[in-house]
Amino acid sequence: MSEQPVTTGGSAPSGVVEARTADDGSVTVLLRGGLGPECADELRRLVVRTVRRVRPSRLIVDLTEVVTLDPINVGTLIAACLLGEDHAVTVLLVNPGPELAYRLALAGVPEASVIRR
Repeated sequence: MSEQPVTTGGSAPSGVVEARTADDGSVTVLLRGGLGPECADELRRLVVRTVRRVRPSRLIVDLTEVVTLDPINVGTLIAACLLGEDHAVTVLLVNPGPELAYRLALAGVPEASVIRR
């Protein structure tokens, strides 16, 4: 499957947000490093635009390389799941570390939205 870049996200001092679309129409958002408040606006805009305007069948947020994720960005991921439900877009949060998975569960992310590979 070949992937096309949707956006090469800003490189905040400690974190990176990048998105790609696959041949099947799904969009993968790759988050890397420590994502603090400096990445919040970019991540929020990306997920909202993707769900509302691109409307892929699936929005996959890959958390494999996330070192830290601040509460603002955790809230953005929760909002992405809820917004996806409203727009018939399946939002999957893939490979969160144990601590992040626990924080997402406490915050109310639907269990079916969190995938561990």
